[in-house]
Amino acid sequence: MPPRKPSAQEEHRRSVAAYVAAGGEETVQRVITAVQSLNRKLDQWYARQLADLDVTAGEWGVVTALVKAKEPLTPSQLADLSNVAPSSMTHRLDKLAQRGLVERMQDPGNRTRVFVSLTEEGRQLFNLAIKGSSVVETDVLQDLSSPEMKELARLLEVVIARLDDIEA
Repeated sequence: MPPRKPSAQEEHRRSVAAYVAAGGEETVQRVITAVQSLNRKLDQWYARQLADLDVTAGEWGVVTALVKAKEPLTPSQLADLSNVAPSSMTHRLDKLAQRGLVERMQDPGNRTRVFVSLTEEGRQLFNLAIKGSSVVETDVLQDLSSPEMKELARLLEVVIARLDDIEA
């Protein structure tokens, strides 16, 4: 009989203990390890969701970048935002355009520049994915009360604000 896979909570305790034994501060390790575990588990779920929607992670990055920008972007801007080579972005845009999720438009003021925007079908895909992920995310947070959830969000936003001050 194969060994039982440890629960997420057991795995968390083991990880924290290992990091503390190596010299890490326990409270810091409890927080960071919890955030990493949560992120890893959610990323696994998101990857399955994207596969079900027949969208790669790279293509999803393009869709979300266009939604966040609230305006058309050039392929170069999208490549920069996605941290990929322009040729990779061209391939992604080709696939998304073939599926009717994005459209390319020539800039009327500069015939050599192209803008990319989401189509209505692309926005519907985004909305569908967000509604689906919201179900799982709500389930993950179900044991927190509304005030606890607000406090957790506030505390994490304090930590996120500090990220810009830390050099990579």
